[in-house]
Amino acid sequence: MKKTIAFLLAGMLTATAFGNIMLPKIFGDNMVLQRSKPIAIWGWAAPGEKVTVQFNKQTKNTIAGAAGKWMVSLAAENAGGPFELTVKGSNEIDIKNILVGEVWVCSGQSNMEMPIEGWGKINNYQQEIAGANYPMIRHFKVPNTTSTKLKDDLAGGDWKVCSPVTAGDFSATAYFFARELYNKLKVPIGLVNTSWGGTQSEAWTSEKAFDSNPEMKYVATAMKSSPLEKNMQERSQLVLTSITKLQGDFDGAANTSDWKNNDFDDSKWPAMKVPGVWESQGLPNLDGTVWFRKTITISDADAGKVAVLELSLIDDNDEAYINGVKVGSTTGYNIPRKYTVAAGILKAGKNTIAVKIEDTGGGGGIDGDAALVKLTIGDNVLPLAGDWLFRVASIKAGSTGIGPNDYPSLLFNAMLNPIINYTIRGAIWYQGETNAGRAYQYRTAFPLMITDWRQHFKQGNFPFYFVQLSTFGSAAANSNTGSDWGELREAQAMALSLPNTGMAVTTDIGNPADIHPKNKQDVGKRLARIALHDVYKTTGEYNSPMYAALKTTANKTALSFTHTGTGWLIKDNNTITGFEIAGADKKFVPAEAVIAGNTIIVSADGILQPVAVRYNWANDASAGNLFNKEGFPLAPFRTDKWEGITVKNKYSIGL
Repeated sequence: MKKTIAFLLAGMLTATAFGNIMLPKIFGDNMVLQRSKPIAIWGWAAPGEKVTVQFNKQTKNTIAGAAGKWMVSLAAENAGGPFELTVKGSNEIDIKNILVGEVWVCSGQSNMEMPIEGWGKINNYQQEIAGANYPMIRHFKVPNTTSTKLKDDLAGGDWKVCSPVTAGDFSATAYFFARELYNKLKVPIGLVNTSWGGTQSEAWTSEKAFDSNPEMKYVATAMKSSPLEKNMQERSQLVLTSITKLQGDFDGAANTSDWKNNDFDDSKWPAMKVPGVWESQGLPNLDGTVWFRKTITISDADAGKVAVLELSLIDDNDEAYINGVKVGSTTGYNIPRKYTVAAGILKAGKNTIAVKIEDTGGGGGIDGDAALVKLTIGDNVLPLAGDWLFRVASIKAGSTGIGPNDYPSLLFNAMLNPIINYTIRGAIWYQGETNAGRAYQYRTAFPLMITDWRQHFKQGNFPFYFVQLSTFGSAAANSNTGSDWGELREAQAMALSLPNTGMAVTTDIGNPADIHPKNKQDVGKRLARIALHDVYKTTGEYNSPMYAALKTTANKTALSFTHTGTGWLIKDNNTITGFEIAGADKKFVPAEAVIAGNTIIVSADGILQPVAVRYNWANDASAGNLFNKEGFPLAPFRTDKWEGITVKNKYSIGL
């Protein structure tokens, strides 16, 4: 990748030296330009070279500056097309089939990047692709690229016209957002998809932003005192030190052929909790291969029977064995592991499950929902969560290379800065899963990123709409045990204090067993409903009910909400579920909830003096069944400010 970028830069310098005009890669055939706003066109040429830009009926002239950069601002255009853009100097560039309409930046991690087809395979993807005949919708995927320095141009990319041939590669969330807008507005929609799975918000935030914020300034200070090259060297040594500290020694060329067998002696292997990524359990920054083993006892009655081995989610690739026999393998971190164990493999007495895990970057290990780490034999379920023995077999060659989360600002520099001059309407964002462990700090980090983007784009407080984390994981991560996803959802909701923001609630359309829920249709529609109301001035309810205030009388608490629309709707049954109530002891119990006009009255037997109310406060937030009649689910909330489980967790470079 470094060689490719160096080649492109060399080509740019050579072209400039000879006076050739160049445009950034975001400009190309089939592009969409923003309507009703001045349109920025920019590029490079020889210093002092005259540049002429022609578009529709407009002609603008400028002179390239001393550094070879130039920019013109075209007058606002109405929606329409197709048009051509011609840029002339010592050479001429012609761009064809340009539309003018609405341009939205689409960013975040895997749930934004998730394609309609490919690894995403969203609900009804085949039918959706077959019906994706929308030539007025265009999609530009920014290549996944990192950079320690601000980049002027993207590494590549081109605009795709939406059709059954191309739509499978589109961001599903962005496509359904665009389709909803187009069907209502009947104007072209351009999607600039700059997203990367598994990434943290800090990677999408500029160094300048950290330096300007009192709570995050320590990040900018660390960047100055520990530049990436030094940081990577330190990290490489840290990986080796961490391995030897845990397992005593390390031989990257060890013979591992026996590690899957039942009779292999693993008595000197250390233990690790499963599920849970190994980066948080003593192996920070490790990319490579690690073996996990767990010994279980099978009864005489279950011996020899067909069984099902489930290992929730594994990051990234795995091979699973029982008693030395391979029962399955999977490539891809986002796929639930569920393997059939053939008859005759399980023996009476001691049996060993061995899993070889290869991590290619980011988090590694067996992760996900503890309830989905199990062995099922008929009606007998053996939980497998808990301590597993492990040993590092090898470190990935080149694992000290740069990953998107290895250093702050890497994605802002490479995937956002090159497009900050592009005229846009707004942005949609789907991210937060990777920040959940630091949810309390996200209260600062997320608004900081939004503000940072707005300052760099210099297009005012443009609309910024985001998806609140959906349902995933265990309901056992809840009000009484702590819920990092609950705290992250709260941090997201707090970002609504920024002007011109909106949040789509999706707890009802998630999947506790899948961090990448397949219903992206409703995600896109809910984002679009906010945009249609706030930007395009359609009427009617457009969002989820959100907690506003409470009043407690005796043992009952009355809760009031915004966005109740035309009234409440209880789904599935006539009993409201998802509410909890606690007294001064901070112990939450399920609450009875009843509708009283636009308010909800909650109470619980034994709670004579209620102090706090919570709703859907769990990683698996699918219990709640209260909606407004327009079909938007009540947003998770809490009325208390008691300290959560993530308050002390802070961002650290490389972790």
